Amino acid sequence: MSDSSQSLTLLAPVAGLVVPLAAVPDPVFAGLALGEGIALDPLGECLHAPCDGEVVQCARTHHALTLRTDAGVELLLHLGLDTVELQGQGIEPLVAVGDRVRAGDPLCRFDADALARGASALITPLVITEAAGWRLRTPSLAAGARVALGEPLLVLEAAVAESRETVADGPEAEGRLDSAERRLTLALAAGLHARPAARLRAIAREHGVSLTLDHEGADSPSASASASAESVSALMNLGLTQGSVLRLTARGDNASAALDAAEALLTTPEAEAYPAPTPQATPNEALGEALGEGELAGLVASPGLALGPLVHYRPPLPAVPHDGEGEAVETPRLSEALARVGEALARDEAEATRSGQTAEAEIFAAHGAWLADPDLAAAAGERIRGGRGAGQAWREALDAEAERLTATGNALLAARVADLRDLQRRVMAELSDAAEPALPEFPEGALLVAEELTPSELVAVAARRPAGLCLAGGGTTSHVAILARARGLPCLVAMGPALLTAVDAAPGADAILDAECGRLAVAPSEARVAEVSARIEARRHEAEAARAAAFEPAITRDGREVEVCANIGGAEEARLAAEAGADGVGLLRSEFLFLERDSAPDEATQRGEYQAALAALGGKPVIIRTLDIGADKQLPYLRLPAAPNPALGVRGARLWASHPELLETQLRALLGVTPLETLHIMLPMVSEAGELRQVRERLEAIASELGLTARPRLGAMIEVPSAALCAASLAAEADFLSIGTNDLTQYTLAMDREDPALTARADVLHPAVLRLIQATVAGAKGRCPVGVCGAAAGDDLAAPLLVALGVDELSVEPARVPAVKAALRRLDAAALAAELPELLALDDASAVRERLTAWLARTDDTTTTTTTTLERC
Repeated sequence: MSDSSQSLTLLAPVAGLVVPLAAVPDPVFAGLALGEGIALDPLGECLHAPCDGEVVQCARTHHALTLRTDAGVELLLHLGLDTVELQGQGIEPLVAVGDRVRAGDPLCRFDADALARGASALITPLVITEAAGWRLRTPSLAAGARVALGEPLLVLEAAVAESRETVADGPEAEGRLDSAERRLTLALAAGLHARPAARLRAIAREHGVSLTLDHEGADSPSASASASAESVSALMNLGLTQGSVLRLTARGDNASAALDAAEALLTTPEAEAYPAPTPQATPNEALGEALGEGELAGLVASPGLALGPLVHYRPPLPAVPHDGEGEAVETPRLSEALARVGEALARDEAEATRSGQTAEAEIFAAHGAWLADPDLAAAAGERIRGGRGAGQAWREALDAEAERLTATGNALLAARVADLRDLQRRVMAELSDAAEPALPEFPEGALLVAEELTPSELVAVAARRPAGLCLAGGGTTSHVAILARARGLPCLVAMGPALLTAVDAAPGADAILDAECGRLAVAPSEARVAEVSARIEARRHEAEAARAAAFEPAITRDGREVEVCANIGGAEEARLAAEAGADGVGLLRSEFLFLERDSAPDEATQRGEYQAALAALGGKPVIIRTLDIGADKQLPYLRLPAAPNPALGVRGARLWASHPELLETQLRALLGVTPLETLHIMLPMVSEAGELRQVRERLEAIASELGLTARPRLGAMIEVPSAALCAASLAAEADFLSIGTNDLTQYTLAMDREDPALTARADVLHPAVLRLIQATVAGAKGRCPVGVCGAAAGDDLAAPLLVALGVDELSVEPARVPAVKAALRRLDAAALAAELPELLALDDASAVRERLTAWLARTDDTTTTTTTTLERC
């Protein structure tokens, strides 16, 4: 802070975007009831002192504090709006009343995600509640301007002194005052926070009285017992909570009227003018009542049952030199590395924003703000001065910060450790010249617990044969989930920060992963372990029997033969599919070739991968889907136009109009494989027959140019309602149709497949989705076969129903092929088809599931594992 006889400069307490106080969505702040000032929409997670001063007020709920400068100016920092309702959750105070602070000193840390879920806004006002003879110069920063932490924000100028002695001639002059007292009990649920404190001051001024509050029975050593309504900070520093007994004293001609207004304010429960949004429940919160002791909930990404020791999987950090070459060398190295990572985060944020991935953009922004935290840089700088290399100094500084957050015991703060570790890794990678570190060791049969995994990490850890996988983040349709299903690796996702806390509290302890009912039992009883062990052993025998018959056709009890194919991501999984007894490949996701690269793969690279997949299947049909990019899958080298809703934007078949070169190269690569008779090409996200016709014309032109006599089959995916309803016209153009149930469910029910809060409701067994599948089969009948390549094909309940609806082929993850074939051999498809009118007339998916479960239980003499699992769930 600049402090002279003429001006005071206040610095930005956090990096953020400028919000004029009049634009703050709260009438107390916007109406300047507390005083003049400015607000910031924060991009960081720590508030710093805007000036030198003394802390004179700290709210009991940690959301607000007041500083007083040596010049007598009082400044209120109010973290977010309606944050008082959070009762301090997600906020860690770093100072107390009476502390002296310097400009830039940290005042409190906060969990922006937690506050955003529980408060009406993160907008943080900085208000001059007591000007003390100074006046605010008109702020020069425009609305929306971005300011850095410590950047000049406001300037106060010395005003012409006004005589304060005149007060003695006013209503407060001794002997000429009306005085009245009143005792009452505070009814405000959130206590006496900034908003009611400002209203009390306004009441006193409106009635021309002096108003004093005395807290009767105050027993907190940190709280004052008396305060004048003229000082908002003094009022808040009383520490008054709901039920506190107060004595109000008013002096002035309108004392009684002022007390009437004050009493009405303090004894009437505060209405929520800006109610906080209802937080979205995590699986653990949503299923809290159904969870047993020591259980955590998650979303099933890959089904199965597993028992083993819990191991917290932490990828090794990049190797960096332990000792440095001196401060003059290491400090610039660290600064340059921080700058590079900051630039990368800014690019990631911009790309996510452009693509409409708001949540990802906010995460990148938060990481960028934390990276710029001067406290972290200062802590690393101390270690550099102690002889450490730049990378090692950063590692130790962030280790210490992670330990501090964990030691608070606050789950919200501890949850930020994963973000801190990500920053630690990224900066150390910039300072490392060593090769990629080896994976950490863990025992075979372990239950791996991690915040997140990349697809490449999943492939690497799966090779070491863990029993199962639990992720704090992730989604059921992510690439990691797809890879886990392909390997038959039980996996739960979206389990939340409680998962990491639980495994760190009991490392190596045996646990039960029930990836069918969505449960992880962290400390199961011996009896439960014995029961699950017996079930796993029984399933092992069933699986062995299914594998023994996996190469036989799947023929239902009423004589229908159904092809069971595999969904794969490349040649390696094609070999898994062949070994599992798949009748072919129902979906090869070619986008795996395009992801995690700096540029698109060339024709030769693509042809080699496609040819290897065909060779692995030994003459069985292989369906390869052309590039399906957009929505949740983005390429860094492919600039798609911004769209308010990327799921409804340029993706799938629509991509070829703007990027024909990608389709051209892919079609040439596909036409280069042999034998072409076993190759089937599938176009994603088709909404009308004309899109398929255009690709067929281009395919014919290239084949003629290459002098080819054979042609691959060309088909379309049914993923949108328009395609299902127009299946007859598509079937007239296509050689086959394949239903993508994941997207068809999303678009039919208007529920984002990537939203964990909606996953349980986005159910393929909803009657509306089933009717569209029925319409597809009816439209294609007699024209072309219909398959299903979505997750529903491998679902124990949905698969039999799909066959009853008339589907000719199911494509599942390779590990599921033997089990699906075995289940179909037990099915009487004609008998189930007779139940379709009643099933499709039900109200919702849960009703269909209940009726279908009961029907299968009655008709399956052997009572399948699926049925017992569903009953237990």
